[in-house]
Amino acid sequence: MNNTIFTFPKPENEPVLGYAPGSPERKAIRKALDELYNTVTDIPIIIGGKEIRTGDMGEVVMPTENKHVLARYHKVSEKEVKMAIEAAMAAHEEWANTPWLERASVLQKVATLVAGKYRWLINAATMLGQGKTTMQAEIDSACELIDFLRYNAYYASQIYSDQPCSDKGTLNYVTYRPLEGFVLAVTPFNFTSIASNLAMSPVLMGNTTIWKPSQTALLSNYILMKIYKEAGLPDGVINFLPGSGALIGKVAFESKDFAGVHFTGSTATFNGFWKSIGDNINNYRTYPKIVGETGGKDFIFAHASANARQVATAIVRGAFEFQGQKCSAASRAYIPASMWPEVKQIVGEQIADFRVGDVRDFGAFVNAVIDEKSFDNCMAYIEHAKQSPDAEIVFGGTGDKSVGYFVQPTVILAKKHDYKSMVEEIFGPIITIFVYDDDKFEETLHLCDSDTKYALTGAIFSTCRKALHQAADILQYAAGNIYYNDKPTGAVVGQQPFGGGRASGTNDKAGSYLNLLRWVSPQAIKETFAPAENYSYPFVSDAE
Repeated sequence: MNNTIFTFPKPENEPVLGYAPGSPERKAIRKALDELYNTVTDIPIIIGGKEIRTGDMGEVVMPTENKHVLARYHKVSEKEVKMAIEAAMAAHEEWANTPWLERASVLQKVATLVAGKYRWLINAATMLGQGKTTMQAEIDSACELIDFLRYNAYYASQIYSDQPCSDKGTLNYVTYRPLEGFVLAVTPFNFTSIASNLAMSPVLMGNTTIWKPSQTALLSNYILMKIYKEAGLPDGVINFLPGSGALIGKVAFESKDFAGVHFTGSTATFNGFWKSIGDNINNYRTYPKIVGETGGKDFIFAHASANARQVATAIVRGAFEFQGQKCSAASRAYIPASMWPEVKQIVGEQIADFRVGDVRDFGAFVNAVIDEKSFDNCMAYIEHAKQSPDAEIVFGGTGDKSVGYFVQPTVILAKKHDYKSMVEEIFGPIITIFVYDDDKFEETLHLCDSDTKYALTGAIFSTCRKALHQAADILQYAAGNIYYNDKPTGAVVGQQPFGGGRASGTNDKAGSYLNLLRWVSPQAIKETFAPAENYSYPFVSDAE
């Protein structure tokens, strides 16, 4: 019996490789890209460790080359979803009773495999399948994924060691039980690291999951499943279900063993989850944990004291890296009138300097949006701005989906603070600017706070401390993550725990211990060494 008491030390963040010309990582990623590009991967359903092929097929294509098929996948039916729930429940007891150190060790093995053996393959799959540049893939499917795994083990150490005090004659302690049932992980296309974490953070705490991956991220997510297997994750702990989210959700939410959902995606989808769970609430063995990070309308707010070049660079990087397909991407900006001409000039110069192209073109700064639906949505907002008297296209405003789903980086100038693209989530390479009078700083801050239903991330630019604190005070509920003098993207595990409120989610802060606490059900235990043998207390007496 292993009775070691072990605490994981606080890790360091995984170093980001540069992929500079002539570097070994550039050569390695080229080889992996060629290998995956020239292979059509067959992606099965995986239930209880067994690969299942239904023959009901779907295709995964490249966003930047939308006629090129990367993979074909087998879709689940209701039968396979029920099988996955049975497999998760069958694996639950043994996994829950596995010492947490052993569970954490499996995750550390995954991190080691991703950091070394599979780094190029997982990055290449994320580039080709999800439309990321080399750098965007490196910080996601390598570094952030590794950081989640390593830091979560450290945070689990802290949680399990957090114990109550004991009086003389008693012993008090808390056990952190996994949830009583399975967890449904519903994951997005835009971050391979988030997909892994949504399934793996409940698993670390002793839960078993059924995983509904995004169709457009299936290639990288399937590779993750193979890595988990190699790392020693037992069969049935994670069950991999490509196919219809509506079908999978319906079957999962109707199960009496449903214990929680871990979600990143649209606000509308998450709202639908709440309703479905509410409709089935009397069926469940326990109240489910509902954890979600959803939409955003993330802002950059500049004070007149800010540096115009820094503001302009934050706009370009924050809005256009990964085509604006980050929940945290800058999609609205408030610029003082005195600064706008200089900011406009610098933004225009920077946009003119970078290239939009294929992920295999390492000179491209921007690639394609994820699919045709996203392309059409972006172009609808652009067309609306072209036709509206309340908006003006400043830069960009074009798109072409004949080869890939390319939307040119677009800047819209809004003449009203509540113009359509200032308040609605777009999820593409489009940012809308509202220019305010310098003397209306406080008034405009209140507009920023109230104009949208979202509250995920935001950035405040100022060299005046008073202005920074005034803005942060007014915008305290407008974002779960606030950045001073930096773009509103790029949260790092262990440094900026991530999440937002309002219509942006339940703010459970992935990348910290707070998220892991959602996947346990604490039980307090008291042992008394000298139990009472008489009902009475000293005060029960007629004597004075």
